[in-house]
Amino acid sequence: MRLSTRLQEGLEETTRRPDRGDISTTTVIIWVAAVTGAVLIAGTIAVVIAKYNGKLNGL
Repeated sequence: MRLSTRLQEGLEETTRRPDRGDISTTTVIIWVAAVTGAVLIAGTIAVVIAKYNGKLNGL
């Protein structure tokens, strides 16, 4: 019941104010690129550490 009431209120708000300041497509693209870059960097570091793990034990 509460969910349907909330959904109805959201639809009424959208009808009343179509530009609610929703997140832009550009912002989503930037965030996806940033997260992808971070994952690639972390993966590269993990691969390098795994590859040279035996050689790094003496440090």
